[in-house]
Amino acid sequence: MADPTAETVADKVADAGTRATAADATGGATGGGAGALALPAPRRRPTGTGRKLAIGATAWVVAILFVLPYLEMFVTALRPADQLTEDSYLPSEFQWSNFVDVWKDSTLGDNLKVSLIVCALSTLLVVVVALPAAYYTARRRFRGRGLFLLLVLVTQMFQPTSLLVGLYREFFIFDLLDSMWALVLVNGAFNLAFSVWILTAYFSSIPVELEEAAMIDGASRLGALRRVTLPLAMPGIVTAVIFTFIAAWSEFVVALTLITTPEKQPLTVGINNFLGVYEVQWQYLFAGSVIAIVPVVVLFAFIEKHVVSGLTAGSIK
Repeated sequence: MADPTAETVADKVADAGTRATAADATGGATGGGAGALALPAPRRRPTGTGRKLAIGATAWVVAILFVLPYLEMFVTALRPADQLTEDSYLPSEFQWSNFVDVWKDSTLGDNLKVSLIVCALSTLLVVVVALPAAYYTARRRFRGRGLFLLLVLVTQMFQPTSLLVGLYREFFIFDLLDSMWALVLVNGAFNLAFSVWILTAYFSSIPVELEEAAMIDGASRLGALRRVTLPLAMPGIVTAVIFTFIAAWSEFVVALTLITTPEKQPLTVGINNFLGVYEVQWQYLFAGSVIAIVPVVVLFAFIEKHVVSGLTAGSIK
């Protein structure tokens, strides 16, 4: 009878020989066993720290270049009257009373109120009219749809200044001269085309299957629009609101022509009153300009979060 211990030893020796033969064959195929060169270690990818620093530095430089004019405007608004012509960047003292004087001794407060009302009503008018028009245009393939969108785009080419004589005559007939409603209608009409165009593009990019799924679950067409489509189209709505508000806020020529009472003029025209024939009150002019940019900054700070939330809201049940 064969010794089991001897068989086990023989099996181990055979296995070792087989592994050695396989190793020699592999080494010969790759260029020579133990004497072959080791493969180089993979290179580590750069972390990109230098690239990030360069982008950050460039962003800071661009931001400073954009902020410097506003900083100069703010510093000039705080200069005393006897230091307006000095070449120093900072005055010897900051005269904060310039803001109080420009608010008390002029109609700037009334002008600011008129601008806020006109811009708010113009933006509301544009959103109320543009939303159903853009939604219907995006969801219905009616005859003449392409021509309608083309006409909407063409109307954006006309400026209120080129139609100023006709606008003056029309508002004179309807007894709307020197009225805030004239500015609301003009600003709303001339910003409506852009809002319809951009909202049509946003509604077209939203799958109609989301609305159909909501209506299968029991929602009406209006309910699907309110709960599903509008939240997804919020970036477009915010864009239309910002564009309309800023365009109405910065409008000057139509307001200067249609409004003659100083207390009824918007802020852009009210600030222009500090430019006299023989003298320019620079400290009050820049103080009014600083006040004029505050509502726009507040609007952006308040509405910016809706841009991000509107990208993901609405399609989650």
